[in-house]
Amino acid sequence: MSTQAAPAKRQVRQLSESAILRAAERVFARAGFGGATMADIADEAGLPKANLHYYFGSKRELYRAVLGVTMQDWLAPLEAITPEADPAEALARYIRLKMALSAERPDASRVFANELIHGATVVMDLLRTDLRQQVRAKAAVIDAWIAQGRMAPLDSTHLFFTIWAATQTYADFDVQIRAVLGRETLRPADHKRATEHVVQLILRGCGLQVPGTAA
Repeated sequence: MSTQAAPAKRQVRQLSESAILRAAERVFARAGFGGATMADIADEAGLPKANLHYYFGSKRELYRAVLGVTMQDWLAPLEAITPEADPAEALARYIRLKMALSAERPDASRVFANELIHGATVVMDLLRTDLRQQVRAKAAVIDAWIAQGRMAPLDSTHLFFTIWAATQTYADFDVQIRAVLGRETLRPADHKRATEHVVQLILRGCGLQVPGTAA
């Protein structure tokens, strides 16, 4: 194989796996793990079932991959929370990115929520390792900001639980939100309104000024 062909093949594989994962998100969100089939996911992805098995050997393997990628995508925005960062800007960025994920990838959030509701039998190891380690590390950053007088005293670990609840509800329980707002679907303006509300609510609770607003 030529040196140019190998990267091209990897890129094709990555694109195919990504398309399968997005299709699996939609099917698992609709049918749950028990109701979903590999044939349904293949149809959703527009691929022959044999191609699906080439990339993921079983439904459980694919389900775990969906959950793992979702957690990775949720953890990535935590990179904004660093000791040298401005607390208001870092937390606002984190919240906005989480809200964007809820708007852009609602099915992924629903699949993850359903997994947790049913006891997290597949991802418990990830919750106890990757998630716990990341939250402990970022909570330590927030505790340092508090000790430096850069934000109001609060429980840094429970702050993350609050942010997750406030942001993920727009994916997990969007049917409730749409019913109250009288919407068939949530519009970009609805997501913008919700995002600004959550940012302001959380930051003010932290004793912080929302970036870009007058004191």
